[in-house]
This record gives sequence, C-alpha cells and structure tokens, in this order.
Amino acid sequence: MAVFKVTGSCRMAGEIVPQGAKNEALQILCATLLTPEKITIRNLPAILDVNNLITLLQNMGVRVEKQDRDTYTFQASDVDLGYLKTDKFQKEATALRGSVMIVGPLLARFGYGYMPRPGGDKIGRRRLDTHFIGFQRLGATFSYNADDHFYTVEAPRLQGTYMLLDEASVTGTANIIMAAVMARGITTIYNAACEPYVQQLCRMLNYMGAKIAGVGSNLLTIEGVDHLGGTDHTILPDMIEVGSFIGMAAMTRSELTIKNVSYDNLGIIPAQFARLGIALFQRGDDIYIPAQEHYEIESFIDGSIMTIADAPWPGLTPDLLSVFLVVATQAKGTVLIHQKMFESRLFFVDKLIDMGAQIILCDPHRATVIGHNHQFTLRAARMSSPDIRAGIALLIAAMSAEGDSYIQHIDQIDRGYQYIDRRLNALGAKIERICE
Repeated sequence: MAVFKVTGSCRMAGEIVPQGAKNEALQILCATLLTPEKITIRNLPAILDVNNLITLLQNMGVRVEKQDRDTYTFQASDVDLGYLKTDKFQKEATALRGSVMIVGPLLARFGYGYMPRPGGDKIGRRRLDTHFIGFQRLGATFSYNADDHFYTVEAPRLQGTYMLLDEASVTGTANIIMAAVMARGITTIYNAACEPYVQQLCRMLNYMGAKIAGVGSNLLTIEGVDHLGGTDHTILPDMIEVGSFIGMAAMTRSELTIKNVSYDNLGIIPAQFARLGIALFQRGDDIYIPAQEHYEIESFIDGSIMTIADAPWPGLTPDLLSVFLVVATQAKGTVLIHQKMFESRLFFVDKLIDMGAQIILCDPHRATVIGHNHQFTLRAARMSSPDIRAGIALLIAAMSAEGDSYIQHIDQIDRGYQYIDRRLNALGAKIERICE
C-alpha cells in the first residue's frame, strides 16, 4: 500500500502550474459519446479518476489516442452497448462516481442508458435523483434493480420540456444537458448549476453543433439538434488545485507563484482566502502569494465571528472547505466552517485535533476553528485520507507540522491531484512515496 512520508516545516519557493480541472474533465470525457466524430481534448489532468474514465470509455469501444502529455483524441464511432451488461463494466463504473455522466449521452444518442450505482468519496449521501428525474421529464422511462443496484433509462426519442431542478447539482445539470441537446424541441432548465465546469461543457457542445442559450446563468434553453460533430476543446485550470496551493503557501509560510490560473474563473475563491488574512496578488493571469509569518482572520462588520460556508456558484465551492479549515488552524482568530452539502466531509478534523489543532466539531456540518497564529506547530501524525479533499488538507497539515507524518490511502489524493509529490518536491517540500 502506497503511503506518503511527509517531513514537515519545509518552506517552499518558486512557481507551479495548476493541472486541468478534474470536475470539468469528467464531464467533457463523457460528452465524447455524443458523436461518432473525432474530439480532441487538451489539458487533461493525469489523475486516477480521469485515467479510469478513459479506460472505461476504451472498453466501451471508444478509440482513444494520446497525442502528447495532456492531449488526447476520442472517437466514439463504434460504441459497444453490450459491454454495459458485463461484470467488468459494473466493477469499473461502480468505482468511479463520475461515470454516472455517461448515461445522458448514451440516452441522447442511443435511446438507452445503463449504470450501476457509482462509488467515489465517502463524504455522506450523494443522491442521484436530480439526474433521473431530469431524464424522466425528457420522456425517458426509469427503473432501478435493487438486487444488482443497476439504473436503467430508456427512450426511443427524448422530447424537450421545462424543468425546475430540485437542486443545482453540477453533475446532474451536466447529465441532463447532454441528454437534452438531441431531444426533439426546446428544453428549459431552471435552477441549473452554472459553475465554470458546466459553462465549459456548454461551450464545447455548442462548438459541436448544439444550440444552448443562457450559458453562465441558472436558466438554460436548449434547442435540440439531430446530430453533433467533432471539436477541439481545452480544459480550464483546476480551481480546486489553485485554492489548495494558496492554502499550502499560507500554512507553510512559503512564497509561491501559481501560473496561468484563469483568474476570471476563480470566482469568490481569492476573496475568501483574503478573509482569512492571506495576502495574494493577481499578476496578469498568475497569483503571487508572499511568505507570511502570520495571517489574521477578519470578523464581520458587527464584530461577530467570521463564517465561511459553501454555496452554489458563484458561491464558494464545497470542494475547498477542507482546505480552508486546515489553513484556519494556524491563523490568528476564530472562524466557523459550515459545510452545508455533505454530512460527512468534516469528520476528518479528529486527525487535525490529534495533531494539536483547536477545533470544535459542532455537528456533522459545522466546525469552529481557533487558530494558533503559528505560535504552536502542529504535531506530526499517522493518518488516513478518507476522500480527495480531506486528503489534500491532511497533506497541507503534515507539511506544516514538526517531524515526519505518514498519510495512508493516498490513492484518494491521486484521484484528484496529479504527481502532487513530485511537483511540490520541486518547490522544496519533502514528500516521499513509500510502500508499507
């Protein structure tokens, strides 16, 4: 089993380029099933979730060619629908939550989608109702086999309709969009997720010949077309990795420049880090973080304790709350972290408490952090990564701690961060990948 051995209290310096966005990549890869023509995707991150989805597509009959380090072509001209009934497909799809987004494209193009209940992070209940209610509104029939945990949706031809989503689910919105682009007539989706990932998907589909209006808003209008063609698409930098590097620089008192971040697509992220007292400066499309000995959490205008909470875009992405929480442990002041979406995502704080952090877990969704102001260094520890985002938060904690920490289940980190040990070691970190 691979483990990270992390030697803490190492300051970093230099420049780092963020990988392509994981959440966008999973949507874009599934969209290649919508056309028999060739699609070129650039800036694909070399992470486990992306690599596993590419393997799944290959096993479905999609021709995949690697052009260079992060550029691939995909051609779904001979999709094997029979593969969806195999045990191998069930094993592959169950292990990857993003695989649920193949259902929309398959339904749109072939009138049939078949999917086992997907896995992914252990961060609480993540329901799929939004996806399948959307397909039903488009005219598909839905069934679920409780014995083998398979979902089936079928429709000879989808019909455009109006729908108001019960939640602004990013993957649910993406799945419904991909189903609707070839439906007959007009589809209107209200309360649609409007994250940059979804905007990128819509732009790509429009280049392929789709007719999607309202991109960037929560009200999408889609005029169905008969077919889609090929295109060339470049994935945005990963905003979650950008935020992780900002927090990492603050916790380790390092001087870093994050290159080519697509600043306009970061939304509220820089401003929220500034609320923790972290200095950062936009330099063109780069972010410069100077070395800071101390950073102080702001309070609200009335003097009450700062609250940082997740919210649908353009609010703060829930994927960064674990990073905000760990960074707050060395700030001056107190902050309430409110994770609204997932009821199990804050449970990793017990590991930070063991390291000496002052955290009160109020309930499954809220934690109060009393910062040490770098006057007390976290203790090294042995810990296990429960999910991707908690994993990077624990890595940040270990990098700031005194002594050698060991992080197990680093495959969770590898699912979302490419070559993270090599890239950080090049800046001065000391992270060793060992086997136990």
